[in-house]
Amino acid sequence: MALLEVDAVSKYFTTQETGHEFCVFKDVHLTVDEQEFVSVLGHSGCGKSTLLNIIAGIDTASGGYVYLDGKEIVGPGLDRMVVFQNFALMPWLSVHGNIRLAVKSAFPDQSRQETNERVQKYIDMVGLTGAENRKPAVLSGGMRQRVGLARAFSVNPRILLLDEPFAQIDALTRGAIQEELIRIWLSTGITVFMVTHDVDEAILLSDRIMLMSPGPEARIKDQIIVDIPRPRDRSTIIEHPQYYAIRNKIIRFLSTKAGSRKELSLVA
Repeated sequence: MALLEVDAVSKYFTTQETGHEFCVFKDVHLTVDEQEFVSVLGHSGCGKSTLLNIIAGIDTASGGYVYLDGKEIVGPGLDRMVVFQNFALMPWLSVHGNIRLAVKSAFPDQSRQETNERVQKYIDMVGLTGAENRKPAVLSGGMRQRVGLARAFSVNPRILLLDEPFAQIDALTRGAIQEELIRIWLSTGITVFMVTHDVDEAILLSDRIMLMSPGPEARIKDQIIVDIPRPRDRSTIIEHPQYYAIRNKIIRFLSTKAGSRKELSLVA
C-alpha cells in the first residue's frame, strides 16, 4: 500500500460574479510511496497548490478522497508538515522559538531539555547555528526558509509537503538550500511531496515527476521517472546522459499545453 493515495479528487470554486462553478482540477489520481520524493509540475493556475492544501487538510476537496497510511485525511495534522513559499513564520518568535513551538506540539511529553536538544539538532542541521535568537524580520529569505525546513523536519512527519518552497529565494541561495534539502531528506528518510513550476528543480530533487495539465479541469496527464543516480549535484547533474532527455520531454509537454496530444509519451 502507498503511503499517500489521492483518489479521484476534484476541486470546484463558485465565482462571485456569476455564481457558476469553476472546475480547477478533476479526478486527480496519484500515489506516493514511503521515502519517495515526488513532484507535481505544471503551469500556474492548474491547481498544484490547491491539491497540496487538500493533502495537508487545510482545504477540502469537492469530490474524491485522500488517504495517508490507509486513513482518510479530514483535517490538518502533524503527520503532514507544510513548507510554504511565503515562509509562514511567527514574527514575534525567534528561530529557536518557531521550531520549538512545533516540537512542543508534536512531543508534548518531552522534558524541556529534550525539547531544546531536538530544536538545536535541526537548527544545526539546516546551518543556522548561531542564529537561534534572531527574529524572522532580520533574516534573509534563504535563512527564513531554512527555519521552515527545520521546523517541518523536527516533528518527524509521515510526509513533508513543499509548496514551491524556493520561489521567493534568489538563484544562488536556492541552489544551496536545494542541496541541503536533499542531504536532510536522505538522512531522515521522510517522504516528500512537492509542487513546483521549476523544471530543473524538479529533476534535481525528484524520484518521480507528475505532469499536470492546465486548468480548467486539470488532470495528472503523465509521469516521468527520474532515474538519475543519487547523490545528485547541481553542477554535475547536467552531465548525466538522461538529464537533457528528461528535461526536453518536460519542456515539450509544457509547450504543447501540457500533453494535449494524447500520444505524447513522457515516461523516461
